[in-house]
Amino acid sequence: MINKWVLFLGMLLISSVCAAELKVGFVNVPRVLEKAPQASAAKKRLEKEFAPRDKLLVSQQKEIKKLEEKLMRDQAVMGESERRNLEREIISKKREAKRAQEEFSEDFNIRRNEELGKLQRRIYEAIKALAKEENYDLLLTDGVIYASDKVNVTGQIQEKLQQMAD
Repeated sequence: MINKWVLFLGMLLISSVCAAELKVGFVNVPRVLEKAPQASAAKKRLEKEFAPRDKLLVSQQKEIKKLEEKLMRDQAVMGESERRNLEREIISKKREAKRAQEEFSEDFNIRRNEELGKLQRRIYEAIKALAKEENYDLLLTDGVIYASDKVNVTGQIQEKLQQMAD
């Protein structure tokens, strides 16, 4: 809804200042997000940060699988109390693994959103800097149905982000 208003106000501004030459541009933010060097750096940081916990989760799953295989294989020769103890151990380890997986997912999502927020701020800084440097009167992002190459400045924003990454 807001995007429609921004577009409407932009068009109103353009039509009301017909005599003046306006410099208008468009930025494809999803494309910039996808190709920004900061995005790949953030992905690597997240992978490095969460790799040890991921390995721990995998090893927990392997341990549970081994216990389940042991139960299936040796069930017939086990005593009743030994079988119950193994079943309880499996249930307990599954609970621990599930809790650890949920904590991992929650922590990962929080950190991913933090990194995404930082990247979005950098992109908007780059957009504002380009707008000032190139004297744009209006730069549009979301809600644009069509933008010709003449007004599409997405490539310039990607270059600016590359400079900001160096």
